Amino acid sequence: MATKGIVKGIVSNLVTVEVDGPVSQNEICYISVGGVKLMAEVIKVIGKDAFVQVFESTRGMRVGDEAEFEGHMLEVTLGPGMLSRNYDGLQNDLDKMDGVFLKRGEYTFALDNDKLWDYKPLAKVGDQVAAGDWLGEVDENFQPHKIMVPFTFKGTYTVKSLVEAGQYTINQTIAVLTDEDGKDIDVNMIQRWPVKRAVTCYKEKPRPYKLLETGVRTIDTVNPIVEGGTGFIPGPFGTGKTVLQHAISKQAEADIVIIAACGERANEVVEIFTEFPELIDPHTGRKLMERTIIIANTSNMPVAAREASVYTAMTLAEYYRSMGLKVLLMADSTSRWAQALREMSNRLEELPGPDAFPMDLSAIVANFYARAGFVELNNGKTGSVTFIGTVSPAGGNLKEPVTENTKKVARCFYALEQERADRKRYPAVNPIDSYSKYLEYPEFQEYIAKHISPEWIDKVNEIKTRMLRGKEIAEQINILGDDGVPVEYHVTFWKSELIDFVILQQDAFDAIDAVTPLARQEFMLDKVVKICHAEFRFDTFLEVMEYFKQMINVFKQMNYSEYESDQFKKFNDQLDALLAERMEK
Repeated sequence: MATKGIVKGIVSNLVTVEVDGPVSQNEICYISVGGVKLMAEVIKVIGKDAFVQVFESTRGMRVGDEAEFEGHMLEVTLGPGMLSRNYDGLQNDLDKMDGVFLKRGEYTFALDNDKLWDYKPLAKVGDQVAAGDWLGEVDENFQPHKIMVPFTFKGTYTVKSLVEAGQYTINQTIAVLTDEDGKDIDVNMIQRWPVKRAVTCYKEKPRPYKLLETGVRTIDTVNPIVEGGTGFIPGPFGTGKTVLQHAISKQAEADIVIIAACGERANEVVEIFTEFPELIDPHTGRKLMERTIIIANTSNMPVAAREASVYTAMTLAEYYRSMGLKVLLMADSTSRWAQALREMSNRLEELPGPDAFPMDLSAIVANFYARAGFVELNNGKTGSVTFIGTVSPAGGNLKEPVTENTKKVARCFYALEQERADRKRYPAVNPIDSYSKYLEYPEFQEYIAKHISPEWIDKVNEIKTRMLRGKEIAEQINILGDDGVPVEYHVTFWKSELIDFVILQQDAFDAIDAVTPLARQEFMLDKVVKICHAEFRFDTFLEVMEYFKQMINVFKQMNYSEYESDQFKKFNDQLDALLAERMEK
């Protein structure tokens, strides 16, 4: 019999319910308000009192309203048909909802019950299978969508029967499995999984090491991220977080892209809804939306639903990873998620941590980021979830708790800088403060040496050092004036500017410069490092400035030219001629 309760206290979205039976942490309940049932989640239990966070507006709720507990945690429905969908944080299909504004208490089913899928079996009768093993496959927007043994199954099962290849709906039985006790269980294409539990149906989770190519030079060349890696992009308002995220999601070598708009302004989310269906996928030539899922939870939606949205997105990502696919998950912004945690913690009157965030914020962030990763599945195939979150620190302060706690767990740090954005140096990633810890991994170094070049990482470290040296000299020139420092200092400074303009800066709105393949990045890096090693003859700092500006201009034209085209080779020849003028023999 389901546990029931009565509302005895309301503080905005936090409601205290006196229960008449057992309840568990993170259990879902529905509170009846004027004939409308509102979904809520248990976040704390003390004696007979269950504190629940309501995922809707609690306007009109009264003490004495009835609550009914469901006996399960907040779950998502997993199955074919999720690609190209627009969901909210609770996995309601937004396209099925009527009107301009969402109605309170309206919940929709996440999948299409009536669609027929072309199914073909992968397992055979008599096979021994476990949770996460592949039983069959359907084609979902040109992606091989595996139908798996439900993640909730424990132990091993024997395949008793499988349907033949053909067309089936998601609710039709496609396999019968026999458990260790001899009991038969019907399996269809749907399964459910609680969002706050990580999916662990894999054999091993080794350290990730394969480079994830994004086409963004300041990431791929300077601070690379790997398949199954974690990174985050903090930066003040207007520094280009959203543009950088869009560029990565469009261009990255991923099979599936999931975008979680968590608490962002409604106009930014509307931009995603209007832009993404129009974008052409550079890898397939079809619409990018075909392999994208959007989880939208804007800043004017109830604060508690923000917290659910990032977990929903991560669970969908883990589901597709279990199919042996490369998934890229982008969350914008994890600051809004942390603010939702802070709000609920304050309403519970818990002991506040720094800036009133929960004391366990670092543990919550660490547990969430740990769900990303590269995995080896039971059948020997591999899959990955690469997670990149943005952080919107108040006033651009990178010392605030969300940034600091994320820094402890994310392996890549892409610090967007207001000064670079003001100088129109986009992407405005600070080359000195930003880092990628994957550069230190022996597995990654071995992978790069084999697939790109044994000298690649040494060159990357060299240009980082040169950028730091250039910044130091820029400060000296600023204090002492151009005449106050030796000419060779100006040469060192302009070599760092060359690195900045040619490698770090990129035009996201130019068809050619927006995406830089790895072969082209290698060619340009070699060219720039060769110039940095060269000795030049100059008499005055004005000669240095004029010469390097010419060189930067030619390089810029190369960046806007098709790689290895006649035009590209012409600019390369111009560059070689320019170098011959001033280089010491």
